[in-house]
Amino acid sequence: MKYTRLTKEQFEELHQEFINFLATQSVTADEWTNLKENRPELAEMELDVFSDLIWEGALNAAKYLEHLSPNQMHLFYLNDTNMHVIGVKVKNDKDITTTEGYNWLRDNLMNDDVEFLQAKKDYSDDKNLDKFKLIQQGAVITKGDLFRYFDRLIN
Repeated sequence: MKYTRLTKEQFEELHQEFINFLATQSVTADEWTNLKENRPELAEMELDVFSDLIWEGALNAAKYLEHLSPNQMHLFYLNDTNMHVIGVKVKNDKDITTTEGYNWLRDNLMNDDVEFLQAKKDYSDDKNLDKFKLIQQGAVITKGDLFRYFDRLIN
């Protein structure tokens, strides 16, 4: 397995897609039930393959990631050749993951306690695995509004 298995909730959300996936494997509902009961290791493999397919599709489509922690924000634009990251660091005790802290940041962007940085990083041989590692570290896929806002602000 290349990524991680989807959660039970994710499988429930993707129930119809999983049925379609099994159909492409020529596995009927009865055969799936039989497989789970009599060959659980094969059923587990099917779940893993489906999970990887879903992750691969999501990672291919992802163009922006955001990772927020109490005093830092990392905003990623994922283009074809590299990642452009904008970092925002708050050097005081404001927690930007709270409404109050985020509002403070928004109102005090030019304060000496706010530091910006940006960089570009080339992908490794596996671009999607690079993206996935960021997600495992806490980043989430977004539409890029924050990235574009800060990109306009500092560039």
